[in-house]
Amino acid sequence: MQFDTTTSSSWKFGHRGRVAVFIDGNNLFHAARFHNIDIDYNKLLRILLGDGRLLRAFFYTGVDVGAERQQGFLLWMRRNGFRVVQKELKTFYDGTRKANLDVEIAVDMLSLAGRYDTAVLVSGDEDFVYAINAVAYKGCRVEVAGFRSNTAPRLIDVADFFIDLGDIADLIRKDISQTNEFEIPSFVPPGDSPSPEILRQQTRDNITRIHRSNPPQIFSDDEPEVRTDMVRVRDDQ
Repeated sequence: MQFDTTTSSSWKFGHRGRVAVFIDGNNLFHAARFHNIDIDYNKLLRILLGDGRLLRAFFYTGVDVGAERQQGFLLWMRRNGFRVVQKELKTFYDGTRKANLDVEIAVDMLSLAGRYDTAVLVSGDEDFVYAINAVAYKGCRVEVAGFRSNTAPRLIDVADFFIDLGDIADLIRKDISQTNEFEIPSFVPPGDSPSPEILRQQTRDNITRIHRSNPPQIFSDDEPEVRTDMVRVRDDQ
């Protein structure tokens, strides 16, 4: 598999059919931050789609209702073709706050199996090994996308193909030269957000500058509605 540098349009995956993308938001953020990359999610989605037809693109994340900057980012995601699946943070006895969406991701992958030909899981978490095998047994192709140094080897081994985001960093990096056209608020994971008071005015400005670009076409043939983080990144970190 290689990038088509003559057209700069898509990966040459071959025939991939209908594609469903499942992005483990917190896991991807921490891996990208480790590699000092600010991801443009529209670019990422187009690369992962290749020449396939998009069934659904899911983005899973824990949320802090008081983090206005994060809410601005999630609003942009919804307006650009992503189905956001979120869970409110829980506070644990030691003071840490987190939300684990592994179950939601695995259930959605299995529930839609048969309606897509190819599933792309964007995560490096080894906990998804069993889910990938289960989907593969249903006859679907399963690919894993992530930064190699942040992805569990077992996850790479069970996937039909591994897409190393580090190899295509320049193709999925946010282009700061486009800030005059629109601004994609950076994803701020739960626990990393400054106080709402500090960000309130900045967030209002960000949201008013959001431009709804044309997302990849979504094909939904009456499929049922789906419910609405080497450093190896795991959700418990």
